[in-house]
Amino acid sequence: MTTNFNRIGHPGAMITGALLLFWVGLSGAGDFPAPFLRLPSGVTGEEIQQALEALPAAGGEVILPPEVIVIRQPLRMHRDSQTLRGAGTRTVLRLADKADCPVLLLGEPVNTPQRIVKNLCVRDLGIDGNRSQQTRELWKQRGEGSEIRNNGITVQGVSDSLITNVTAARCRSGGLVTTRGVRRLVVSHLEAFDNEFDGLACYQTEDSLFTDLNLHDNPGAGISLDLAFNHNVISNAVLTANDLGVFMRSSRNNQFFNIAIHGSHHFGIFMAHAETPTALGWGPAPKTACTHNSFTNLVAVDCGGPAFRINDVTCTNNVLIRALFDQNPGGGLSLAQQDLVMLQ
Repeated sequence: MTTNFNRIGHPGAMITGALLLFWVGLSGAGDFPAPFLRLPSGVTGEEIQQALEALPAAGGEVILPPEVIVIRQPLRMHRDSQTLRGAGTRTVLRLADKADCPVLLLGEPVNTPQRIVKNLCVRDLGIDGNRSQQTRELWKQRGEGSEIRNNGITVQGVSDSLITNVTAARCRSGGLVTTRGVRRLVVSHLEAFDNEFDGLACYQTEDSLFTDLNLHDNPGAGISLDLAFNHNVISNAVLTANDLGVFMRSSRNNQFFNIAIHGSHHFGIFMAHAETPTALGWGPAPKTACTHNSFTNLVAVDCGGPAFRINDVTCTNNVLIRALFDQNPGGGLSLAQQDLVMLQ
């Protein structure tokens, strides 16, 4: 049965059809408060997508019930001013066996977004990527269309948005991944664990804040930064028992505050540049070094390798302020040459 959403714009009215959805007005600016849809128990992923598409052009909120919801196609938030809200840890979006797709996609659902989507919000829910029952990392392979990776949350071509109080676990690729022109995003109170690669991965992301992070037991990095991660802040993060704490490449002018790394299997922090073939062999790719990053109150303890490794001489002008390195068999600072980092 196709749900009838024809009565959009009438807060408080019941919408007839398969879902029995209710519109309720929210306090907001102007004469027409933004509506929200509270979805009932037993809702499907397809019906959540219908509700998102049914929101008016001015935006609104879809509220999920406190239960496990099986997702067979990625939930797509590709229009401005939409909110998807759960009921905290009781709301879990679980990827179906062999769905082979992201769970939640913010931005246009194509490999190269052509426009920026603004004012999105995801909050108060969990994601279970069910990675042991997925067969591949890419949503659609070459020739099928998009090659977006099967992350818990993929954010691409998005600005001025919020993700808060979210858990992303057991995803076939990364937990939460930002890429392709992300600006002014706030991510707070994120837990990510047991994902195939990284807990949090950020590429082509600027002027954003990532705070209150608990990233643990990921076979890749707790945090992976690459491909123009510039002018961002990461604060109040605990990274535990990942393969390495923070991987950095092509990252400039970022600030890190109160980062605690415990029990990384290899490095605490690893900085490098990308490489490219030259007439003389492999050499540094232009503009891919890590430079002008600062770390205040960085702790790295019990890592399998050095606490802080700068692998290439191009990674200059980085600053450590009040760092504590302890019980790391590979030592504290490990530098490709001396004077690559300033200690304060």
